[in-house]
Amino acid sequence: MPTPPDSQHLAAELRTVVSRLIKKLRTHSPLHGTLSLTERSVIKLLDQHESLLPSELAAREKVTTQSMSQILSHLHELGYITRQPQATDKRKVRIGLTAAGQAILPTVRQELDDWLHRALQATCSAPELASLSQAVRVLEKIIDFD
Repeated sequence: MPTPPDSQHLAAELRTVVSRLIKKLRTHSPLHGTLSLTERSVIKLLDQHESLLPSELAAREKVTTQSMSQILSHLHELGYITRQPQATDKRKVRIGLTAAGQAILPTVRQELDDWLHRALQATCSAPELASLSQAVRVLEKIIDFD
């Protein structure tokens, strides 16, 4: 029976590999000088949910409300989001996409997926792809851990 890997060593290896993958994805993004990965993710979330509160976006992206405020300020400066006071509580502001935000959605959706798809096809065998598919589920559980 194989011994389980040392979780401390595995944690360090996983952090290093994930960080390097994120850097690699950034270099293959035509928008990498304009939008961060989190900003792109916020745009995708707003497309899926029509509008969200800043606190909801922060919770979904696992960032602080202060960080989300900076992200939203940048997206607003670029003209990608709107801010609408909530009808029932004017202190709360709902965030939505503008026409310009909608217009960049195809690029945001495809740019990194296309490169990653090509990389997976060029470097992974069928069993490796199956392992990665299982690993994605495990990574999702880790992301949801508080």
